[in-house]
Amino acid sequence: MTTTTITASERAAAQAYLRLLESTQAVLTDPQLAPYAGVMLTHPMAEADEALRAAGLVGNEARLLRLVSSLRTSPTTVWGRAG
Repeated sequence: MTTTTITASERAAAQAYLRLLESTQAVLTDPQLAPYAGVMLTHPMAEADEALRAAGLVGNEARLLRLVSSLRTSPTTVWGRAG
């Protein structure tokens, strides 16, 4: 397994991306919230976009997905606390 070195801005971008995915899943699996998905996901999308830009990951999906995978398989949670 290859170790991925993650900068603070890359970690923030991967975490924002994961929050967007989790928010999207929560909204779209609730039939009462699904019609409001666009409105409810505006902030998480903007946060993820800004974090990706700040980390220089716009257009580098392969790197982003490696970072996300690294966070998901690490012994700490996305939020930085032990799982």
